[in-house]
Amino acid sequence: MNNANSPYAFNLELFFELSPDLLCIAGYDGYFKRINHTVSKTLGYTNEELFARPINEFVHPDDQDITAGNREHIKRNNPLLNFENRYITKSGETVWLSWTSMPIDSEKVVFAVAKNITHKKKQDDDRNLLLTHLTRANNNLKQLTYTTSHDLRSPVNNLLSVFNLLDNTKIENEEVLDFIVMLKAATEKLKSTLNNYVDVLSGHETLSVAIEDLDLEKCLDTVLQSLQSLIKDSRASINVDFLQVGHIKFNRAYLESVFLNLITNSIKYAQPHLPPVISILSKRENNVDQLIFTDNGLGFDMDKVKNRIFGFNQKFHNHIDSKGIGLYLVYNHITSLGGTISFDSRINKGTTFIISFSGE
Repeated sequence: MNNANSPYAFNLELFFELSPDLLCIAGYDGYFKRINHTVSKTLGYTNEELFARPINEFVHPDDQDITAGNREHIKRNNPLLNFENRYITKSGETVWLSWTSMPIDSEKVVFAVAKNITHKKKQDDDRNLLLTHLTRANNNLKQLTYTTSHDLRSPVNNLLSVFNLLDNTKIENEEVLDFIVMLKAATEKLKSTLNNYVDVLSGHETLSVAIEDLDLEKCLDTVLQSLQSLIKDSRASINVDFLQVGHIKFNRAYLESVFLNLITNSIKYAQPHLPPVISILSKRENNVDQLIFTDNGLGFDMDKVKNRIFGFNQKFHNHIDSKGIGLYLVYNHITSLGGTISFDSRINKGTTFIISFSGE
């Protein structure tokens, strides 16, 4: 098998030359002794140019010291695995190579194979840049939400003070009194919601969101009280069934926000001249607690919106009050605590959301 004329020797030679990876034999003196065609093609130099200069001269200046240090490590008869460094091509471009090198100490040479990972590095850089932008955008959004929630508390407190100054005994009209009571309750709920948002956002600084055992009916009632006028004006009917699952472990502010956004969306995007009918029920499916939310509204074209429905600032109906944020918040509230949300919809038939909560 060691005969140079044997077919095995011929095939080994062919493999060396045709390999898409960079194959080389380097001496302990730091020079190439043999290279395949891929080496010269990748670096853009002729074989003569590559043999004439120390290997380290082709290495990126910022990587020369660490490359030289690893070469000394190899010369102590230590293999080198998955070492990444940069080379400068003849045209001045930078290429990333990942090396696996095995020393043959008896012959003072190193057998090495490298993969060109420039494309992978570019993808990594693009991904890291995207993550940086997303992190910055998320921080800006959180700061905006925090500032808005914080600053709105002052006018809300002033409004509550006005209600406390009112002398209801001097108001004889029962309808006006009912309206004042309703408006005061809605304002107090708004104050509570703003306080919760500030607390939750502050809690995010410590990467902690409070999880507690929540009564679904009580959380929903809190939201419904704040929406009394909207529900009444829209003539919406809401059917609730929490018999299968009455309690879940979740964050209170998140759950109330989920109820609030889904209910208001159902009312906002109801079919013209058709009162909204909303169904909210709980069930346990395969040991997973679920909330199933269904309405008879305008619905969506699944083929057009399926991959965008939970995106930020995504709008699918020409409603004057549409901001494209509600479903984004619902999705993030659910998924940030390990849950999932799916949906099914038909145009002018309504939409069903299925929320599955994490069992942890």
